[in-house]
Amino acid sequence: MKYASALITGASGGIGYEFARLLAADCEALVLVARNTEKLDTVKRELEKGFPARIITITRDLAASGAAEAIHRELAQRQILPDILINNAGFGDNGLFVDSDLEKDTAMLQVNVVALTQLTRLFAADMASRGRGMILNVASTAAFQPGPYMAVYYASKAYVLSFSEALAYELKGTGVTVTTLCPGPTATDFAKTASAERSRLFRIAKPASAAAVARTGYDAMKKGKMTVIHGLLNGITAFSVRTAPRKLMPMILGWLHQRGRRENYS
Repeated sequence: MKYASALITGASGGIGYEFARLLAADCEALVLVARNTEKLDTVKRELEKGFPARIITITRDLAASGAAEAIHRELAQRQILPDILINNAGFGDNGLFVDSDLEKDTAMLQVNVVALTQLTRLFAADMASRGRGMILNVASTAAFQPGPYMAVYYASKAYVLSFSEALAYELKGTGVTVTTLCPGPTATDFAKTASAERSRLFRIAKPASAAAVARTGYDAMKKGKMTVIHGLLNGITAFSVRTAPRKLMPMILGWLHQRGRRENYS
């Protein structure tokens, strides 16, 4: 099926890049948003060689105030009305919260929570007025439990899951669907840029490929599913949290993340 246009944030690498490859085959126009112009241009050239879709890039740091409104305004001026919105951009931080960089934590919330909420609000309203559209918000298996040493990141993903599932219910009957993708450890720059490859989580778990995670999310979105967890083990783990003693999960996650280093995730 061909879609008129789609918008992907965090599209310059990892899962976002894989979403771009999937959508470039199914869209007439594809809007890619990230903060690194050079990486965006590289992805644009690659996609234009392999796919007929018109590729549009927007360099924007979603941590900056007003970024969501600026993106929405620019697309309106270009008369681009996305049928699909994929809120993929996000980053995390590893370390003790009391030692963390408050400015970095605030930027994390701006990207993971505020910008995602604003983009969803702006484009969901447009979609609802047209009676069609699909939104995919990327959360994480981190959304299902608290995460010591990554407290703000885990909390931000819990927000994404809760918000997206509530919105999916509100939009029933409008022609607009909202899907939440919850990946576990994934083979992207996430672990490397965070020095999290030294944590027990990434040493014990075998990361999934970004392509496989993107495909899971894309297929679920097209079917109108509300929530999808990539990987059987991740699904079992996420749902086991509901029956496990509440105080047990911080102990387990704290042990898994304890040896990580505090850095940005891309």
